[in-house]
Amino acid sequence: MRLTLYTDYSLRVLIYLGLKGDNQLSTIQEIADRYHISKNHLMKVTYDLAQIGLIETVRGRGGGIRLKVEPKDINIGKLVRHTEEDFHIVECFDRNNNHCKISPSCQLRHVLYEALQAFLQVLDQYTLADFLHSKEDMAELLQMKIEY
Repeated sequence: MRLTLYTDYSLRVLIYLGLKGDNQLSTIQEIADRYHISKNHLMKVTYDLAQIGLIETVRGRGGGIRLKVEPKDINIGKLVRHTEEDFHIVECFDRNNNHCKISPSCQLRHVLYEALQAFLQVLDQYTLADFLHSKEDMAELLQMKIEY
């Protein structure tokens, strides 16, 4: 199982904002600089996160983004289901584009489907809050200041 960069960046943005906490604003550029990732990619990610109500955007001078939802209320499994385009981990998962000749009798599809469901069930057990227990360590690695 491999997640897209879109999902990876979505998780990173939420973790960063969760580390900031207490309604502190961050900029997309700030997050891009800390993670050394594309600002353009993050703009798409943050737009989507705002559309689904997980972050709030504040426009204008001194604006930025911050969490709109408490970290304990952001379910990781739900987020991954939203950010991933599909879960076609093998060709036969896509009925419209499946050309595999052994699909009608192959058991691999069933095993991989079961594994995918187990993967998602594990993610369903976690929230953003579960990833914020080492705030000081992560903040140091990201060279950011956190205020309490």
